[in-house]
Amino acid sequence: MTIVVTTPTGRVGSRAVRLLLQAGVRPRVLARDPARLDPATRELVDVRRGDLTDAAFVREATAGARTVFWADPTPPIGADPVADSERTAAGLVEAARAGDVARVVLLSSVGAELRRGAGHIDALGRIEESLDATGADTLHLRCGYFFSNLAMSLDDLAGGVLPTQFRPERPLAWVDPRDVGDVVAARLLAGDWHGRVVQGVHGPEDLSFARVAEILTGALGRPVRVRAVGDDDVRAALAGAGLPPGAVESVVGMAAGTRDLVPEQPRDVVTTTPTTLAAWAYAHLRPLVDEAVRDGAGSGAAA
Repeated sequence: MTIVVTTPTGRVGSRAVRLLLQAGVRPRVLARDPARLDPATRELVDVRRGDLTDAAFVREATAGARTVFWADPTPPIGADPVADSERTAAGLVEAARAGDVARVVLLSSVGAELRRGAGHIDALGRIEESLDATGADTLHLRCGYFFSNLAMSLDDLAGGVLPTQFRPERPLAWVDPRDVGDVVAARLLAGDWHGRVVQGVHGPEDLSFARVAEILTGALGRPVRVRAVGDDDVRAALAGAGLPPGAVESVVGMAAGTRDLVPEQPRDVVTTTPTTLAAWAYAHLRPLVDEAVRDGAGSGAAA
């Protein structure tokens, strides 16, 4: 049984690799830089070095695999990020269509069911459709908002602010990437699913950003208040950072297109995962915010 894992050093991929090893499986991992794998893991896996944007490499590296875990590694920074993501997945799609890959577990997202109007999430919708058309068994894991996205706002959080494009009082699914990795590993190891399957991964509870600010106030040990940010403000900031128009709309559209979405998969025992935001934030986010506060204080003293 050959299981292929992409993005093996990412938050989800690394967790899946660890669980596969503990289950007695030697996964084949596709890595652009194998040195980023910790040495102990590197000794136990079958490493194939290459770039996932190289369709020929993906075809060769996945040939004969029973199951492939695919996470799109394409950052939304190009002129057309949706097309970039589709091109990156083309090698996998070709392998599945040719029968070189029997099953694919795709790291997708809540909002992919819209197919259009959700920024870079549209790429996942298109990859879902492409894989569905191959005839291979496909599982689309539609994940909620990752806890780890909060780490993109460290400076704001250090100042007591949680910015968001979403409606502050609108609940949405939040999930720990580690829990997503648990679901990925379980599905990679399971042998009794076939055809097209869609599964939500929604975390322990739906949370509004207003509620998230309350939770972070306790977990970080400092007051945090939510601040709504308009789509045009985000556009201006991204354009000011030098992103091309297509990339700007790709990022803005992810929140703008899904802020009123009710996920296609209901919350139930299958879609609900255990780790709470409070526990995750205390263990992972608090040290980062504390460091950002120290760095800010140091910069102020130097000034």
